[in-house]
Amino acid sequence: MFETKKVFILCSLLISSFASFGQSEIDHWETAVYADDVWAYRLGTSAPPQDWMMPDFDDSAWLSGTGGIGYGDGDDNTEIAPVNSIFLRIDFDLIDTSQITMAVLHADYDDAFVSYLNGVEIGRGNIGDPTAILDYDESPPTDHEAVLYNGGLPDAFPLYPNTFDQLVQEGQNTLAIQVNNFGITSSDLSGNFFFSLGISNSSFDYGPTPLWFFEPFLSTHIPLIHVLTQGQEIQNDPRIVAQMKIIDNGPGELNFIDAPATDYDGQIAIEIRGESSQFFEKKNYAFETQTEAGENNNISLLGMAEENDWILHGPYSDKSLIRNALTFEIGNDLMEYASSTRFCELIINDDYRGVYVLMEKIKQDDSRVDIAKLLPEDLEGDELTGGYIIEIDRDNPNLEEEGWYSSFPSYPFYTYHDPGRDELMPEQKTYIRDWISDFELAMNSPSYESTYQNYLDIESFIDYFLVNELTKHIDAFKLSFYMYKQKDSDGGKLHMGPIWDFNLGYGNFDFACEPDPEGWIYPCTARVFWLEKIIGIEAVQDQVYCRWQQLREDKLETELLMSRIDSLVSYVEPAANRNFNRFEILGNYVWPNFFIGDTYNEEVDYLRDWLDQRLFWMDQNMLGNASANCGEILRINENKIKMPLKVYPNPFSNEVTFSFSDHANKNGTVVIYSIMGAKLMEFRPIEGQPDGFSELKRGIYYYRYEVNNQPIQQGKIIKE
Repeated sequence: MFETKKVFILCSLLISSFASFGQSEIDHWETAVYADDVWAYRLGTSAPPQDWMMPDFDDSAWLSGTGGIGYGDGDDNTEIAPVNSIFLRIDFDLIDTSQITMAVLHADYDDAFVSYLNGVEIGRGNIGDPTAILDYDESPPTDHEAVLYNGGLPDAFPLYPNTFDQLVQEGQNTLAIQVNNFGITSSDLSGNFFFSLGISNSSFDYGPTPLWFFEPFLSTHIPLIHVLTQGQEIQNDPRIVAQMKIIDNGPGELNFIDAPATDYDGQIAIEIRGESSQFFEKKNYAFETQTEAGENNNISLLGMAEENDWILHGPYSDKSLIRNALTFEIGNDLMEYASSTRFCELIINDDYRGVYVLMEKIKQDDSRVDIAKLLPEDLEGDELTGGYIIEIDRDNPNLEEEGWYSSFPSYPFYTYHDPGRDELMPEQKTYIRDWISDFELAMNSPSYESTYQNYLDIESFIDYFLVNELTKHIDAFKLSFYMYKQKDSDGGKLHMGPIWDFNLGYGNFDFACEPDPEGWIYPCTARVFWLEKIIGIEAVQDQVYCRWQQLREDKLETELLMSRIDSLVSYVEPAANRNFNRFEILGNYVWPNFFIGDTYNEEVDYLRDWLDQRLFWMDQNMLGNASANCGEILRINENKIKMPLKVYPNPFSNEVTFSFSDHANKNGTVVIYSIMGAKLMEFRPIEGQPDGFSELKRGIYYYRYEVNNQPIQQGKIIKE
């Protein structure tokens, strides 16, 4: 039996010369095959000859027509009757292959395809099994819509240098493609394919690239995440099993797509996440690192603490790309915990997806929300009273499963976050619902000003309030509003946070509330009646005022925040250029943009200017009494927090000292990180201070004190 040779690009082929290859070796791009060229085609009413994709196959008996060839949606130049599949072939000439560095196939299809160059497979989509070839009358596992006719971008399948050289020849070459429909009753079938060439000199022997053309990804200076779905489509639900590798060769080194993994190379379960963001071309994803048996695989990714649940946030409407990363940095400075973040670039199969932020998912864990783990057997006594993370979010029609409505004004919807609804026992669901109801009853009573502290950790409330007001994001106190309850033996109170989801902050919205830097956001967005009651208490306002004054002299100092923005932008900007070549949204409205910059720098300048004005407005209009005894208020609050390390001087010039407080566990290690998470040094303070601080450049750095690999204290140091 005749067998086709298969090459799965980027999966199994090692490219020996690729490490020395970069964008600089390509002078420009041209297109050799267009979707609207004349193609030979055969309707899939019966099985084709086994060698139909080979270059020497005689297709003279096939039909011919101008592509695309299909039906439905109005994106076909040659319309055909509904069929289960269609087979396409086109010959094209290459003049001087020594002047061609690489190539890329762009595929816009409905519903699945497999493509061959000179008889060798070079790309496939929505097939499922990566080794399978669909029969002419076989349907793919799911449907897949073409996107070009609606202004979207096709999928890209690069042929990198060695692969390209192995597959092509000077003179005639053949591109052959099989397209399978989701079924004979499907409303549409499409196949629009383009084959473009990266030319190394200034010659022009082919045609111009399409207006939507984007260069294939080659390498990056930031971590690279590559997800291989084995032909499956990533869905909203359920998760699919895929493979993922992370390539991060460290500061100053490039990360190439075919290079060996440095952080992770293994199985994940991945799905699309989010609400409104699901309508964007650039999706957000949630994934779990797994063993081959499908069990949780707790592992450190890019220097973050070991866990198995992660988020890939794809900034889209946030064209600065940094709103979430910036805010989580601020949150980690102010609060007990905020998600750690790492910038990366993402490739799914062969499709470059742009700049992403790898983030820790909010959950109970010693290195995340550090509260007691609630077990199924914890059904009474102190064990029942804590370990709950709950969230205020959108309504859910499955109320009994996902959460419950408040009985009080504004009727917010509380959801079980961690443990989730499937993990909680009925007694545990009843307990946390009743406890929240008791809290609301207390806040709805005339004596709420004297009882709120029995339920609420006010320090966490104030920091949560200030971060959300600083960013003035449109979902503040309304959606993704997290809080957690500790056990009674640990204080038993409700803590606000962790913070989450700031891509629609810093003036990046155009509905419901005013996006300008002036005015409080909570009166416009708060769903829970008790938030406004608490913030209206005079003593709380004085604490807000004092905490703000303290932060403005340190962690929220204007120049420090502007330096944070500059550092993040400097780090991500080269990747940002690739991101916006892939998603051409600069200068265009993306819901719900208030400001629309024509360039990336304009988007960043808007964020910087907005934040500067916001800080000034909050300085002038901060709640509370300027005559409050802030020294006493802050002293009481700070005495509640015991840290094992004292770090001074900070900022420092050449040396910084890490000394132990009286109650410290002294058997730990200090790890120093760059602002982007690269590990720079580690040492045991009990053995003395290292000499490396004098060699650090001016800027912001982070430290983490770990005992038995568990984070105990973390913070920021600044070298002047």
